[in-house]
Amino acid sequence: MKCGASHKKWAGRCDTCGDWNSITEEAPLAAGPSGKTLGASKGRKVALGDLSEIDKPLPRMSSGIDEFDRALGGGVVPASVILVGGDPGIGKSTLLLQAAASFARSGKKAIYVSGEEAPSQIRMRAQRLGLTDAPVKLAAETNLRDIITTLENERPDIAIIDSVQTMWADNVDSAPGSVSQVRATAHELVTFAKRRGVAIVLVGHVTKEGQIAGPRVVEHMVDTVLYFEGERGHQFRILRAVKNRFGPADEIGVFEMTGEGLQQVINPSALFLSDRESQASGSVVFAGMEGTRPVLVEIQALVAQSSLGSPRRNVVGWDNSRLSMILAVLESRCGIGFGNMDVYLNIAGGMRISEPAADLAVAAALVSAREDISLQKDTVVFGEISLSGALRPIAQAENRLKEAKKLGFSAAFAPSMMKLADKSGMKVHMVEDVGSFITDCFGEIDA
Repeated sequence: MKCGASHKKWAGRCDTCGDWNSITEEAPLAAGPSGKTLGASKGRKVALGDLSEIDKPLPRMSSGIDEFDRALGGGVVPASVILVGGDPGIGKSTLLLQAAASFARSGKKAIYVSGEEAPSQIRMRAQRLGLTDAPVKLAAETNLRDIITTLENERPDIAIIDSVQTMWADNVDSAPGSVSQVRATAHELVTFAKRRGVAIVLVGHVTKEGQIAGPRVVEHMVDTVLYFEGERGHQFRILRAVKNRFGPADEIGVFEMTGEGLQQVINPSALFLSDRESQASGSVVFAGMEGTRPVLVEIQALVAQSSLGSPRRNVVGWDNSRLSMILAVLESRCGIGFGNMDVYLNIAGGMRISEPAADLAVAAALVSAREDISLQKDTVVFGEISLSGALRPIAQAENRLKEAKKLGFSAAFAPSMMKLADKSGMKVHMVEDVGSFITDCFGEIDA
């Protein structure tokens, strides 16, 4: 079953996770080839170490694609296993084929195994991307035993398996893509990677909820989990690390989808703000952080009188429940009501924001759209709003200000409780609560 729980007998529904028809019979992991359990025979003594031992820095293989390496924390670690998930057609196979070609051109041995495409189809994509000169070895296979035997003989530096849901282990009695098959396949590939020192990249399909399909235990097995995000209507793609044993777990790499494949974006802030309208109401620039990288994005809001009994609340790129909280704080603490109005909120460029520091910028965009008053174009906003309406300090404020200054912004609104050693030459307005912030920006607002 997806949750990995154990049951003594078959049941139609798992008591732990509630999934139906997901319980399958498996041999106990404690039983060896002779049928004996762990209690029937002694194992070898495991060598123990202590915390004072100093290990060498982990070696890394650079792919030559800086944004890909950044998301991984500096490159691919040998013997590591990386799981890459994303929506269908978002560009996972394109990105990994480009990475494999870059590894191969740098002298590393790269193998690309596809369970979804024939080698001729992969070559067509490589020709479109201009990668036909890269010495990447291709294979189309779904039998896990044959794949591992091939990797044993070839001993590559990196192997890409596209995708783990299409792989089939002949010792598991279930269909490819099932919970048992995905778990067994991932376990065998992780074990092989650690034993032979081969870096393996697994492509994972996602469910309609956006989670990687299969048992959650797969994400625990691997060393790094990357999500490839983006909207089909936008050319930008975000490679986001949600788990990384060898680096920060919140780094991102930014790419732009073009006719020649995925091109890395060195300065994403400039690209996200390139189409920004001048002095438009409802538009506010937020100075955010994605891992160690400051990123400036435009937050857009539209507020209109509603003809419905229940006004609309539509959000793209932000948390819908957090928008409800900001609307409640504005009405309760500032007397600015949105009860009979439709509210639309959008993060421009297809970017997704999760950090609470965007609260103040969202509040500014909402009030700006409601009152049809534009904020100064050279101003950035950041700060977390509490339920009392007070502004809470946020991390890495100085890095946010430096990035804003570099892109031509000269003023910023920030929580007053922060201590800034370096304001980067910007005029920083320190505000205590959301009410005083709205008064400073827009004057007195009628309820």
